[in-house]
Amino acid sequence: MAQNIHEEVQQVLDRAVAEDSIPGIVAEVHDDDGTWFGTAGVADLATGHRRHPGEHLHIGSSGKAFTAATVLALTAEGRLSLDDPVNTWLPGVMETGGYDGDKITIRHLLNHTGGLFLTGLAPELQHSIATQPARVWTTSELVKLAVSQPPVGEPGERFVYSNGGYYLAGAIIEKVTGNTYAAEVERTVIRPLGLTHTYVRPADATGYPHPHPTGYVAGALKDGVDPATLTAENWASMIDHDKPPIDVTALNTSWGWAAGGTVSTTEDLTRFLKAIATGGLLPPAQHHEMWTMVAGDSVVWLPHARYGLGVIEFDSAGMDGLTVRGVSGTLPGSFTLALSTDDGRRSVVIHTNVEPKTLDIPIKIIKAMYGVALG
Repeated sequence: MAQNIHEEVQQVLDRAVAEDSIPGIVAEVHDDDGTWFGTAGVADLATGHRRHPGEHLHIGSSGKAFTAATVLALTAEGRLSLDDPVNTWLPGVMETGGYDGDKITIRHLLNHTGGLFLTGLAPELQHSIATQPARVWTTSELVKLAVSQPPVGEPGERFVYSNGGYYLAGAIIEKVTGNTYAAEVERTVIRPLGLTHTYVRPADATGYPHPHPTGYVAGALKDGVDPATLTAENWASMIDHDKPPIDVTALNTSWGWAAGGTVSTTEDLTRFLKAIATGGLLPPAQHHEMWTMVAGDSVVWLPHARYGLGVIEFDSAGMDGLTVRGVSGTLPGSFTLALSTDDGRRSVVIHTNVEPKTLDIPIKIIKAMYGVALG
């Protein structure tokens, strides 16, 4: 059975390169037969170097799970509560944008139900990425960005994916501990799990440790498009996918920070995911909190998936009775999906060095790994 799974995964990788214009893709599978690593395409279009195990990868919003795990570790230490209002730790910060920091809790920040707007499409951020790729965003600037537009709902009313909530969570981690966000992720997650190739990317970083793939943007903005006009509804139509791939490996990603600023490898990410999926990192109470899903349609990009605290879990009814947990993240030049059964026995981590245009790759990977056709 494992061999068939590996063959099916390899077919997905090959098709991703041949049919979906992915420069390079890798998958690391762990199952009852051990570890299998598959690859297709190249790490660099100019040199033709192949992709291989041990590459350092920017995991984008998969880093949210590291932030949530750090907050939960602090709750286990009795240093804060998920039900603390934001004003307890950052008094007055939210009011500048019309938010009520006495009603929005840390839990709301972590499960995207605080009513914060979709920060990733803030015009000033999009304009900065497009025109000032080397700009370094400070923590105070990110916190201000988080509340730079009015609320889109009342606290607890609905799920709206917002990096801003994680900027605020990162600031709370620093306020509670007196340490940097990166230092606390190191102390509570990275060191306990022995993730020797995982770190929070420094704000001024312009590269990655070797080995690493070159990251590409497959399509740039159409000629004449002003990045400030991008919205959640129109951004996809503003991309010209016929333009040649652009190397964005040196892009500054300080705007990711606590919302997605972590670098890892397929091996380290597998170890992290298995630990949080099975209860191997956090005490039982905090493990339960992490995997308490937001009710309703809390994840819009993959069918049958809901959001917890920095993590996703697929509805067992949609997975033929399996409980499959995961993390995922994307940013210019990188896409990561990591999935595991809740017993840790069957897991997969995939990475592409360009953002996929469709959901075909993750959906096909899920079908190959777990025999479920999402629809």
